[in-house]
Amino acid sequence: MKAKAQASSNKYAADIFSIGEAEERISSYIHKTPVLSSETLNSISGRKLYFKCECFQKGGAFKFRGACNAVFSLDEDQAAKGVVTHSSGNHAAALSLAAKLRGIPAHIVIPKGAPKCKVENVIRYGGKVIWSEPTLQSREEVAAKVLQETGAVLIHPYNDGRIMSGQGTLALELLEQAPQIDTIIVPISGGGLISGVAIAAKSINPGIRILAAEPKGADDSARSKEAGRIVTLSETKTIADGLRAFLGDLTWPVVRDLVDDIIVVEDKEIVEAMRLCYEVLKVAVEPSGAVGLAAVLSNYFKNNPISKDCNNVAIVISGGNVDLDVLWKSLN
Repeated sequence: MKAKAQASSNKYAADIFSIGEAEERISSYIHKTPVLSSETLNSISGRKLYFKCECFQKGGAFKFRGACNAVFSLDEDQAAKGVVTHSSGNHAAALSLAAKLRGIPAHIVIPKGAPKCKVENVIRYGGKVIWSEPTLQSREEVAAKVLQETGAVLIHPYNDGRIMSGQGTLALELLEQAPQIDTIIVPISGGGLISGVAIAAKSINPGIRILAAEPKGADDSARSKEAGRIVTLSETKTIADGLRAFLGDLTWPVVRDLVDDIIVVEDKEIVEAMRLCYEVLKVAVEPSGAVGLAAVLSNYFKNNPISKDCNNVAIVISGGNVDLDVLWKSLN
């Protein structure tokens, strides 16, 4: 869907025009991912569900949209020195793949203990892995050292207008595939995905509802929304390893203004949603990707007054990179 929207301003780090530009920039590189439906899951939820399957995106997650937009936004001088990021998962692989497509180096700082399957994806796509300790401070310190040594360009996993714009292309695509949807449920962590989706979707359809879903063990976004400011947690504990980041100063204003509600779910609800995706949709979904289905099936959503008007609900299945060893251990 070509971005045709109402007047925009520079209120946020991305807007409908930067998202439209991103769509043109990356369209030849990304997959147009399918929207699946299931009468069984419609019956269980009591509404029509539309699953936007970013687990089928290149790199196995929506992250490739933003990474691709950021990499191909660089001018030749910037690109020549490569890119660097710190990430424990899908952004790392996505940036490695985007850099490979452009033929430039990718220096990826990964905390020890990151999911094995995601580290293997980085290596498979040609990214150079640099290890850090599993703390945000260590990740940032190691990334700063790599930046100094290489002169590469930092591509933040989510707090970057280019990333937000790239992720927003998902909404343009989704609304073209299923224009009848009245609600989009999006996983939330650092906020790059939901920021881009909210800006794009509400520019096209101001009445559409944007709901976030996050795990109880990493519910900083819900706490931030309630407090009216960014809240960070001293620790996070959830099976959804991709949802442990905190909102950034660029993503928070969008979440504050455009996200209608945040649904918090327990890990057991996420695992049950994964099982339904496997058994009913026949789709392999990582825990972070299944949180949206967990949200729509939650008692909170069913008992929330907002849900009575949510009849055609799109759920973003954000990733399919499942570390099966960890999953089986968690189930047992």
